[in-house]
Amino acid sequence: MTLLAHLRRSRLRRMHRLLILALPLAAFSAWAGESAEAPPGSGSAAWSDAAHGAKSLAEAQTAEPSPAPGSEAQAPVQAVPGVPAVREVAQCDLSGTVDAGSAAFLADCVLRAEAGGYEALLIRLDTPGGALESTREIVQAFLGSRVPVLVWIGPSGARAGSAGVFLTLASNLAAMAPATNIGAAHPVMGGGQDPEEAGQHMAEKIVNDTAAFAEAIAKQRGRNESWAVEAVRDSASITSDKAVELKVVELLAATELEFLQLAEGREVQVPDGKRILRTAGARIVQFQPSARQALVHWLANPSVAYILFLIGGLGIAIEVAHPGGIAPGLVGAICVILAMIAFSSLPIRAGGILLILIGIAMIIAELFVASGLLGAGGVALLVLGGLFLVDRFDGDWFVEPSFGIPWFFVLPIAVFAGGAAIYVVLRTAQSRKLPQRGGDLGLIGERGRALSPIDERGGEVFVHGERWRAVSSAPIAPEASVVVRQVDGLTVHVEEEVST
Repeated sequence: MTLLAHLRRSRLRRMHRLLILALPLAAFSAWAGESAEAPPGSGSAAWSDAAHGAKSLAEAQTAEPSPAPGSEAQAPVQAVPGVPAVREVAQCDLSGTVDAGSAAFLADCVLRAEAGGYEALLIRLDTPGGALESTREIVQAFLGSRVPVLVWIGPSGARAGSAGVFLTLASNLAAMAPATNIGAAHPVMGGGQDPEEAGQHMAEKIVNDTAAFAEAIAKQRGRNESWAVEAVRDSASITSDKAVELKVVELLAATELEFLQLAEGREVQVPDGKRILRTAGARIVQFQPSARQALVHWLANPSVAYILFLIGGLGIAIEVAHPGGIAPGLVGAICVILAMIAFSSLPIRAGGILLILIGIAMIIAELFVASGLLGAGGVALLVLGGLFLVDRFDGDWFVEPSFGIPWFFVLPIAVFAGGAAIYVVLRTAQSRKLPQRGGDLGLIGERGRALSPIDERGGEVFVHGERWRAVSSAPIAPEASVVVRQVDGLTVHVEEEVST
């Protein structure tokens, strides 16, 4: 108890000293801040404020220490009445196709932004399009979000093609960077046919459904409904400047930060009611996809699917041709499984897969035949299979015509495979010209040493690292150098080597 009382007295003495020091300082500050026209009695108010300030200072000294700040630095933000001193905006990036992985990621971003109480959710968009079902899933998440969704098409050179049009229309506020474009959402049928060429009834059904989808989104968000329908029916595509002029998007912003500055004070509609955006100077918090979402999105790249299938096919073929290697077969099986997962999330032509399989078989056959024709034909089939692998006109996908495996990706792979086949052919031809090193024929011409006297009755020689029974038509002395001329079972016919 004596120790506890001593601690309390020490604490009171410290508080007393703080009060003695703080009162004069606070009084001087209050007096200096008063203007010359201050009314009488203001001095007592100043002293009261000073006493209150000193008390607050003393309480701050005796209070528990505040927790240490987080690892992320908080950027200074202009104070706005009614909102926290530091505002945060969540950001998610969509680069590449709209697929099951990216749809799950963006829908999850909406839920995380709502749970975290963020000021807004910023989506950086650069996509050629994607799957229709995944597009509808993202649109539903955007329209039902209680957090304002801001879509920025950027950086310069990016595009919101096909399915990207619907995502942009579904946002609360949209902006485009200079030198970007949006549009081309006309649906097409599997096999590359325009719906109108596949039948008038089916054409009207597909186009009307898609146009109504785009028009409904544009109407709910107050955007240009006529252009949304035109983008579906006529594949209309416009630049960033034209998009702002036609009220397809609201703003033109070169960066995300500029977009947030321009969005400050704008009113948007969310399911809970109207909301004023306070995004100027907000700190951006980047959301990352989960491992599963990132893997599914990565596999939905046609180029990745192509190279995985090619490596898998070659690995399995090598294992079949040379059993026991294990590693080629194991790697090949894993790559084929991943390629099948990728194919399930992409519009794939069965003919393209068949061409690749035949090409792989021809290249493997070249290893045994070494004709050159099989290797060249296999390389050609690999190129054709890669170019025709992706069906860019699948009715369940909204993608640009450029979507697929580019020729500058297929060509180097084909050249590498062809070069490897040519190398194998050349090495095979060279090996055929070399003398045989194994079997009975491999002993003919080999030089050795006589271990005992050799004549027609027999003897022993040391040839090719082995002891052999030997015979000779002429007597040969021990330790003499001999040359094998014939092999008869386990007996070699030798001659004495004549030194020159």
